[in-house]
Amino acid sequence: MTRYDAASLRSTLTTLFAENGASPEVAETTARILVEGDLLGHHTHGVKLANGYLKDLKAGHACGDHERLEIHQNSPVAALFDGHYLLGPYLVQRALDHSREAAGAFGIGMVSLKRSHHIACLAAYLQPLVEANLIPLILTSDPAVASVAPFGGLDRVYTPNPLAIGIPGREQPLLIDVSMSTITNGTVGKTRTAGEKLDHPARLTGHGEVSDDPEDYFAEPPGSILPLGELAFGHKGFALGLMVEALTSALSGFGRKDSPEGWGASVMVMVIDPARFGGTESFLDETDHVAKRCLSSRPRDPEKPVRLPGQSGLARRRDYLENGIPLPTDVVDAMREAVADSSLAGTTPFG
Repeated sequence: MTRYDAASLRSTLTTLFAENGASPEVAETTARILVEGDLLGHHTHGVKLANGYLKDLKAGHACGDHERLEIHQNSPVAALFDGHYLLGPYLVQRALDHSREAAGAFGIGMVSLKRSHHIACLAAYLQPLVEANLIPLILTSDPAVASVAPFGGLDRVYTPNPLAIGIPGREQPLLIDVSMSTITNGTVGKTRTAGEKLDHPARLTGHGEVSDDPEDYFAEPPGSILPLGELAFGHKGFALGLMVEALTSALSGFGRKDSPEGWGASVMVMVIDPARFGGTESFLDETDHVAKRCLSSRPRDPEKPVRLPGQSGLARRRDYLENGIPLPTDVVDAMREAVADSSLAGTTPFG
């Protein structure tokens, strides 16, 4: 795959968003978060999303005006953001900044965010806070979409409902980004577009059979994505999925009961400062101890030693910053489509 310079990608995306009505702070933040997703290797939730964001800006389904954000400060540590479908990366970054300020004064800060547009890769937000020895936590759902069936059921009710958390460490910080389902909506779409099968049976057909064929998801009756844990232990993933629903849509007061339409998100953001609890040094002593114990564990497969969450992503990030980001064909195609309808046409590697 051709490699692309991260700074050039950010500049290109910033221009594209600005030309389609995003204010400078929204354009710059959204571009940075999308590129960060690709730097960490999450290509389904990085630059590829830009074309969809641009189309929604043009159609009025997404907002680019930062002044549309409403902030309701309900206590020194808790706030409610109404995003009015501003581009999600800008909203989540604002929520993290708001929570970080509260955490600095009170040890913890929390924002409930309703009516956000799509928020991209959750792991892309974590590193700056982790490097400051803070603990960021992000949970999200999309109340306009249903793709996961409850454990024991066949009908789609909620979304994969990921959560992300960054855990500081002196030698190896942890960047955790996991869904409460076996796979994501993006994986289903990507696999179907490629004409491939899933790596394992992570879905249910509309008749209740496990399947590795993404086409079953779009059949009649429609299929669904299994909760994390699949048929054997899916009750656990189901419970965690409901937890995310409660801490996102329910907490913000806007969700599935309101029958929203379009690409969106309900989000909960929290930042914790260990200095206000047991102390930063004690926290790092403990996380380093556990990390070292995990890394020194005898591997089940000698060729596959234990790898901590975020370890491979941070290694990719170092490589990609130095040597460029290798973008998959579908991501390059999406960028070419976006650039073709802009002032940048003919001036970038994408045409």
